[in-house]
Amino acid sequence: MATRSLIGKLNSDGTVTCIYCHWDGYPSHNGVLLQEYWDTPFKVDQLLALGDLSSLGKEIGEKHDFNSSRNRDWCTAYGRDRGELGVGAGVVSSREDFLDDSHPDYFYLYNEDFEWECYYNGMEEPYQVEIPSEYVI
Repeated sequence: MATRSLIGKLNSDGTVTCIYCHWDGYPSHNGVLLQEYWDTPFKVDQLLALGDLSSLGKEIGEKHDFNSSRNRDWCTAYGRDRGELGVGAGVVSSREDFLDDSHPDYFYLYNEDFEWECYYNGMEEPYQVEIPSEYVI
């Protein structure tokens, strides 16, 4: 079963550029990967430019067959690797709008302090949770 997440970057004008990630959205996986490997504005922009993801990796990687074995350190993207259209990054008007989505289990926001925030999509409203310091398989 998928653990879905939204990955976003807070822009200087208050908008959020974001993408969807289908697999492994929990903090001990995607959260740790984001903190360890996607830790500068330039890298985050590269990740968002890839568009919606099936899975997050340690690096962008290269185009590969979506349904075959691949380098597990690479991201797998719906557009680049499966040829889907309409899966580019989106922009929402605010942090509040970014967190106002009932579908993902977790939200990751790269903030103005160049740090990742993680929110769990609880029953009432999202609440912030800690990202562990190490990767758990």
